[in-house]
Amino acid sequence: MKILLLGGTADGRHLAERLSQLNHDVLYSIAGLVRVPTLPCEVIIGGFTQFGGLATFLKERQVALVINATHPYAAKMSITAIEAGKQTGVPVWRFLRSSWQPQAGDDWREYTDDAALLEQLNSFKRPLLSAGQMTLSLLQSLMSQNRFEQGVWRTASSPKFDVPTSITWLKAIGPFDVKCERQLLEAYNIDVIVTKNTGGDTTSAKLEAARQLSIPVLLHKRPTVCGAKRSFSDYSKLINAINEITSKSPRKQRTQQQ
Repeated sequence: MKILLLGGTADGRHLAERLSQLNHDVLYSIAGLVRVPTLPCEVIIGGFTQFGGLATFLKERQVALVINATHPYAAKMSITAIEAGKQTGVPVWRFLRSSWQPQAGDDWREYTDDAALLEQLNSFKRPLLSAGQMTLSLLQSLMSQNRFEQGVWRTASSPKFDVPTSITWLKAIGPFDVKCERQLLEAYNIDVIVTKNTGGDTTSAKLEAARQLSIPVLLHKRPTVCGAKRSFSDYSKLINAINEITSKSPRKQRTQQQ
C-alpha cells in the first residue's frame, strides 16, 4: 500500500519507521526547515509545489492513502491535504497527538491570536516566547508595552530578521528536561511562558518547571481543521486501521489463496 505521510514531527517519524517495517510503500514529506531525518523510506523535502501541487503528486505517484501527521498548528498544510483528497478521491486521515491537560498547580490561560496575546502579556515583564516563529512587528509591539523589560525567544530555526536587543534569541531543539527548563526560567527571571498546546513529551518539561515555580503559561489555542476521513491519536489504532484495509485488498486475498 502506497502511503503519503505528511510529517515533520516525532509522531510522523515514528509512523514512517513503523509502517516501513510493515512493508508499506511510505513517502515521507517534510518542509526540511530544521533537520532531515534518516528513515527507511523515501523522504520528500520542500513541499509539493515542485511537483505541480499535492493533487498532481497523489495522482502521479498513485498514492492510496494520505496520513496527515503534521504539527497540530500546521493548519495550512492540513487544509491543502483535505482539498487534494477531495480532488483525487484519495482518503486523508489525521494523526493528532492529544493536547496537554492542566494539572493541579497550573495557571494556564488560552489566547487565540496576536492581539489577544499582547493583551494578556501587558501585565508581565519578562516572557519566555516558546511558540515558534513570530513576526518582527509582534515583537516590537510586545517591547512597547509599559511593563516589558526583557524577553527570551526560543525557536528551532533561525529568525528571518535581526532580533531586537531587548529580546534574547535562543536556538534549541527538544526534547528538554525539567531541570534545564527550570534553570532557564530562573536564569532569565521569566515571569510568564508563551507556548502552543502541542502535546507530547518533547517540549512538555517547561510546563512542569512553570508549575514548580508558579509561573503562568499562555497557551495558543489549537486550530480546528475538519474534513479528515478518520482521526487518530494512538499509533496502534492507526496501524490496525491500515492493516484492516490491506487485509481486504484484492491483491492480498489472491496471495493468501495461492
